[in-house]
Amino acid sequence: MTKTFSGEYHHSLDSKGRLIVPAKFREILGSRFWIGCGYDKCLQIYDEEDWEAFSQKLLALPTNSVQARRLVRYFMSKTVEVEIDKQGRILLPNQLRQEAGIDKNVVFVGMGTRGELWSEEVYDAYETETTAEDISGISEELLSGGFQI
Repeated sequence: MTKTFSGEYHHSLDSKGRLIVPAKFREILGSRFWIGCGYDKCLQIYDEEDWEAFSQKLLALPTNSVQARRLVRYFMSKTVEVEIDKQGRILLPNQLRQEAGIDKNVVFVGMGTRGELWSEEVYDAYETETTAEDISGISEELLSGGFQI
């Protein structure tokens, strides 16, 4: 079975910082997975296999490079392993909530090999900025660079 994160799911944090993980994501992730800071002010969600692959790429970067160390430090220090409870929830650490601007409402977004977790407010603003014409332009640019979608 090929694992593919897809879809968009809206949920809310409870008063203790717990969050229900969408069933489709739980099917891929199992009972334990990794979540940490990503790009565009969202959190990235990895299963064990993909976190291992990503972290190995990070750790292969040259330690004598200041920029490489900054990148490794950013991702490694801001990624944690979480466990899903019997109700299908995780406890989202406060540090990660602050980094992503999450206070109550969230959006899980499928990104193929990983999931993303966004503050609903930040995600809505991001979506508002992206038009169908933007997507067409990006597709054309990638095509001209040899990438086919």
